[in-house]
Amino acid sequence: MNVGPDDRFYQSVPLFARFEGVVDRQNYKPLPDDWCLAIADIVGSTHAILEGRYKAVNMAGASVISAVLNALGEHELPFIFGGDGAMVAIPAGGVDTAARALASLRNWVASDLQLDMRVALVPVSDIRAQGLDVRVARFAASSNIAYAMFTGGGASWAEQEMKAGRYRVDVSDAEPRPDLTGLSCRWDPIQAHNGEIVSIIAKPTSAETMDAFRKLVGDIIAVTAEQNREAHPIPASGPDLAFSAEGIRNEISATAPSSGRIRQRLSIILQIVLTVVLHKLNLPLGSFDARRYKADVAANSDFRKFDDGLMMTVDVDAGHRDRLVQRLEAAERDGVCEFGLHRQDKALLTCFVATALSRDHMHFIDGASGGYALAASQLPEKRAQARKAEALAQPTGQNI
Repeated sequence: MNVGPDDRFYQSVPLFARFEGVVDRQNYKPLPDDWCLAIADIVGSTHAILEGRYKAVNMAGASVISAVLNALGEHELPFIFGGDGAMVAIPAGGVDTAARALASLRNWVASDLQLDMRVALVPVSDIRAQGLDVRVARFAASSNIAYAMFTGGGASWAEQEMKAGRYRVDVSDAEPRPDLTGLSCRWDPIQAHNGEIVSIIAKPTSAETMDAFRKLVGDIIAVTAEQNREAHPIPASGPDLAFSAEGIRNEISATAPSSGRIRQRLSIILQIVLTVVLHKLNLPLGSFDARRYKADVAANSDFRKFDDGLMMTVDVDAGHRDRLVQRLEAAERDGVCEFGLHRQDKALLTCFVATALSRDHMHFIDGASGGYALAASQLPEKRAQARKAEALAQPTGQNI
């Protein structure tokens, strides 16, 4: 990637350590005007999830981050995972490389996962021409990793533009496979321990409601904070040592060509066996500590985020779930927000691990039977119902 003066922008954004900081406007800095948003999602993800293909959908969503960061050779860029898609903010010098990576990714998703992926590159300058913005904050999920938070309305606008067919990436000679090194989905879905796994998406209805929306976000965080580990779906010691055959198959497909898949399968199985043995015996192997790695998986997970609105996948009991629903429903009735919520009994973990010897590995959490994608699918229906109700409330003119 050609390095420009703004390429280290993200590293200049100050860290905040308490998640409540997502509503503090002072934590956010505007993206440079010559950057772009690389965005992708799965067409028909709801249908694929209902067919039981949620692991493939999540793998495809996380692969956007892996493909773009690996292509640029830069893992410290702002990104966000949304379940059936993702977004990465790209410096001007990396736009051409990112376009080729996205086109290759679309090819791989179609050929290996049998899913249809939309990909787009949206200039930040075009977003600002609409009177919107893209501002970024850095939330320190742990001492090892920070995740980007986005506000300003621009990311949501860019997503809608992509879905409308604009800003499409067209690279005719893209490679058939992107570089997805480090992408994995080995862990079995994680059973809820408080009650159930709830995936929530809440968006403000307008700029005029933002103060009330920030109060809503604070209230939601406060309710979840009453649960063990702030309703984190993964125990502090990390996920159980149980591994998913389907996830391993997806990882092999992502990280090895057809000719190398037997060798890759053997390598992954060896890594798993070695991890289990080292964990049970509590033995380090050089700088790798299996128990510390497993605990870091939990600490580094992105179960809460902000992307022009609140996104959470949390483990709550029935009482706390009901309080969350009641607060969200009240805010929706008051015109403060629109929200989608999906309930399931397990959480799903998809990982991006550049090297297990470094502690900055990334772990993306979603609900294991639809999560964010099914929560998001509720929003268009609610909008249609609201428009219908508004139209019915309008007086009908009559000729006298």
